[in-house]
Amino acid sequence: MHLRKAKLMFFWVRYPSSAVLKMYFPDIKFNKNNTAQLVKWFSNFREFYYIQMEKYARQAISEGLKAADDLHVAGDSELYRVLNLHYNRNNHIEVPPNFRYVVEQTLREFFRAIQGGKDTEQSWKKSIYKVISRLDDPVPEYFKSPNFLEQLE
Repeated sequence: MHLRKAKLMFFWVRYPSSAVLKMYFPDIKFNKNNTAQLVKWFSNFREFYYIQMEKYARQAISEGLKAADDLHVAGDSELYRVLNLHYNRNNHIEVPPNFRYVVEQTLREFFRAIQGGKDTEQSWKKSIYKVISRLDDPVPEYFKSPNFLEQLE
């Protein structure tokens, strides 16, 4: 249940602080091990997310797209569907509208970096991560309830 809740939180926050995590998992008695586990989950969520972004950006370039601003992510796009399936497998929640914007911005950042040849440099993704971390949104209050997932079913 905690893993599913964390995956759903990813729609709002890609880089939650440990303080934020503690607020939204009130049923956990935090220690360094389980805090590290939650932080690791978000690291894994980001890794999947960024792998998808790079894949779709490279695909757009190979298809001849010239401008990042021509990249659009619709609610019915393949990329959006893949992400929703990964983080929200059973459609427990309605994906927040801003997530589509975040996905589109991330895809455009990857596109620009690859198009500009930055992907040949070591640590080329770090500047993208900084941009995306600023797009985090507040997680809805109802996530603070230890049993909110049960309320959704």
